[in-house]
Amino acid sequence: MRISVIGCGYLGAVHAACMAKLGHEVVGIDVDARKISDLSAAKAPFYEPGLEALLEDVQETGRLTFTTDMSAAAGSDVHFICVGTPQKKGENGADMTYVDAATVGLLPHLAAGNLVVGKSTVPVGTAARLASLISEHQPDAHLVWNPEFLREGHAVDDTLHPDRFVYGVSDGSEEHVAVAVLDEVYASPLASGTPRLVTDLPTAELVKTAANSFLATKISFINAMAELCEAAGADVTRLADAIGMDDRIGRKFLHAGIGFGGGCLPKDIRAFMARAGELGADQALTFLREVDAINMRRRTRVVELTRELCGDGLLGKRITVLGAAFKPESDDVRDSPALSIAAQLQLQGAVVTVTDPKALGNAARRFPELQYVQDVETALQNADIVLLLTEWQEYRELDPHVLARTVAAPRILDGRNVLDPAKWRAAGWLYRGLGRP
Repeated sequence: MRISVIGCGYLGAVHAACMAKLGHEVVGIDVDARKISDLSAAKAPFYEPGLEALLEDVQETGRLTFTTDMSAAAGSDVHFICVGTPQKKGENGADMTYVDAATVGLLPHLAAGNLVVGKSTVPVGTAARLASLISEHQPDAHLVWNPEFLREGHAVDDTLHPDRFVYGVSDGSEEHVAVAVLDEVYASPLASGTPRLVTDLPTAELVKTAANSFLATKISFINAMAELCEAAGADVTRLADAIGMDDRIGRKFLHAGIGFGGGCLPKDIRAFMARAGELGADQALTFLREVDAINMRRRTRVVELTRELCGDGLLGKRITVLGAAFKPESDDVRDSPALSIAAQLQLQGAVVTVTDPKALGNAARRFPELQYVQDVETALQNADIVLLLTEWQEYRELDPHVLARTVAAPRILDGRNVLDPAKWRAAGWLYRGLGRP
């Protein structure tokens, strides 16, 4: 099929490449000329494992092109809207500027029978509004809401081998003409057994934000338990193991630490609360305020623990932060807990050095006042305390015996609870985890 992808950021670039991999003829469209230039040269404008190799592979076939010209969408059968919905400045709600602009820009190029497929995470009710707009311009085009469920660091595999598809159509019916068209788009993963669910438009819009809110709640729950474990002298990791054995609960996302960040969970739960308020159902989501508050409190707690471990305050202390990205296998520093903590420590008089395998460029643009060192051993030189804040595999595998000879004082705060406390203590380190005795 002929497909256009409007928006070539994190979601759109991955989606365009994967659709071409599935055999479709794809054009990716974005207003950012530099991004389009990079993608046209098979260079990913952000770090995502496997993406550049995929771009090279599919561009050799001639099935994938990129442009800044919206008119290139003309002639496509299916148009995917993959633009961002950031949090509004000074508000909790989602900024719909980019989604609206993408839809309006697409209207002159729509033909009868075309599908406009929304993949952006939007407030419920957006699809009905856009469907009306599309219908006024091209009555024979159809709007579908097809939420994405990508995990940064696994986005290529999540697109090619998703755990489910959700199609939101106007009448919620399997017989809707758009269902058969999307089934053709996703024929390969569907043939491999990926389940799909057809819903009405509002339900499809709610799926992603509901899923993210549930995951955020689960993370904040175990972090609240970590606070209690610290007060009681218990071990939150063993507590999580025990309750995770209950198949009604499960162990996934029960990892106490410095909390969640990134471009999705924080802004999505806030936008969810804001939209519920607009609909008069704000009381249904008041618990998310505490989920958000627990999450933000983790960052303050790490600063407090760092001061406690230093013994005589933070002023002048040399602190090395391992990790800048909000999660491993990503260079995304949006709302990164690690960078937020590093900046708070710097403000309180510490001399902070940050290292990360992939995210230092993005981190330096966001917090230029911090020191950045690519090489881990150099970053650790003469450190008074080490903070592991992003659980990259290479940090998990650090040798505490070797590092003890590099730092000024062998003190480490394991903000992700991924290190073996016994191993580090045996090597002479003062080890502290979150929610662990």
